[in-house]
Amino acid sequence: MNEVLAALQFGFMRHALMAGLLVSIACGIVGTFVVIKRIVFLSGSVAHSAYGGIGLAYYFRFEPVLGAILFSLLAATGMGIVQRKTKQRADTIIGVMWAIGMAIGIIFIDMSPGYKADLMSYLFGSILAVPVHDLYMMAALDGLILLLVALFYKELLAVAFDETFSIIRGMPVDAIYILLMAMIGLTVVMMMRVVGLIMVIALLTIPAAIAGQWVRELKRMMLLASLLGVVFTTAGLWLSYFLNVTSGATIILVAGAGYLLSLGIQALVRRLWAVEAASGAGLRERSAP
Repeated sequence: MNEVLAALQFGFMRHALMAGLLVSIACGIVGTFVVIKRIVFLSGSVAHSAYGGIGLAYYFRFEPVLGAILFSLLAATGMGIVQRKTKQRADTIIGVMWAIGMAIGIIFIDMSPGYKADLMSYLFGSILAVPVHDLYMMAALDGLILLLVALFYKELLAVAFDETFSIIRGMPVDAIYILLMAMIGLTVVMMMRVVGLIMVIALLTIPAAIAGQWVRELKRMMLLASLLGVVFTTAGLWLSYFLNVTSGATIILVAGAGYLLSLGIQALVRRLWAVEAASGAGLRERSAP
């Protein structure tokens, strides 16, 4: 306990904990839709394409986070349109866009003069080095995502569970889908500082996948996924601090262990229910006249 309190005296630890909290909110909300809609591959494509924006930002000398936001929004919109409009081989086209985004980032970074000291933090995360202005950006993006979900909750709910019904009701399904993709793009930018673009998809989907094993109502699933995200980022951060290992990878390992544990508990619960049901059936047979 004394070591924990001593660590909290450092500003970078307080910033890291706050970053984990802010990212978990977005992951819980957006990740729930990703899991329900089964668009994990699309989300991974958006995450890796955002690297193109980082490369452009380095080359033209402006804020890399801004470049990642612009490029991820463009990539998310483009991939969403491809997914909706292309009837055949959409997965191939999206895979090509994924690769092109990464390639653009690599080429422009190679062409950029000077030493890129913090480049690896965007790929593998650097939660211990999150500056204060990034926290403000994360809070603003959280607020925007919460506002969009509040305004279009019914439409997002309908599109997530039954697109056919939504079309019959005259909802703008394509526009709502593109909106969801844009929110994924914004969430990706938030997470790249915490776990890096390479491992973004794990933190985006694992908490929501665990929540989906235990609750079915969408709002409860979002809430549980957000709480799990806080637990995973906090536990992973402290483990990485005490073990002196990479924070992003540790957070993902903690989340992965949580997912496996949840699967095991769920299997055990189902077996106990089955045994109880069988016992109850046996008792009823024996007591029957």
